[in-house]
Amino acid sequence: MAEAIYVGGLLVATPLLDDPNFRRSVVLILEHDRDGGTLGVVLNRPSDISVTQVLPVWDPLVTGPPVLFEGGPVQTDSALALAAVPSGEEPLGWRRLHAGTPAVSRLGTVDLDAPPEILQGEIAQMRIFAGYAGWSSGQLESEIAEGAWYVVDSEVGDTFHADPGSLWRHVLRRQPGELAFVATCPDDPTMN
Repeated sequence: MAEAIYVGGLLVATPLLDDPNFRRSVVLILEHDRDGGTLGVVLNRPSDISVTQVLPVWDPLVTGPPVLFEGGPVQTDSALALAAVPSGEEPLGWRRLHAGTPAVSRLGTVDLDAPPEILQGEIAQMRIFAGYAGWSSGQLESEIAEGAWYVVDSEVGDTFHADPGSLWRHVLRRQPGELAFVATCPDDPTMN
């Protein structure tokens, strides 16, 4: 289990975290600055809103399910897109995450104001998130110390996991030691 918060790492909600915005969520950290705070997106909350309803021009490039994902409770009326490139190239309209981990080395944000045609054939996978998760300086560290989050390493398939509903268990199951057992925690601990 990773100790430090870093760009490209994952925050996995512990069973103790019952905030409806983050219950059993997996958050990819997109920005982290000790003085400025942390920004990420929830990877495992697909919405019922199709991409064609909101951003139809981007629908052909989106990796299934072709819906908006609920990225977090901040600025839910704005969209943020993540895309993976198949090579080390940096196409126009795409900005690499500043992360030093191989799992996210080909991951970046997409300028949704750019014409989708410039990225057609340049990206391998893409998801669009409505809103994001944000923490002010020191806030996330406090939540981790209180036992709300596990900080773990991401793997290549996490961002575009084919079955977002199983991502929380999937990420926990691969962790070393006792943390893997948390994946078996029932949705309602009183039923245990």
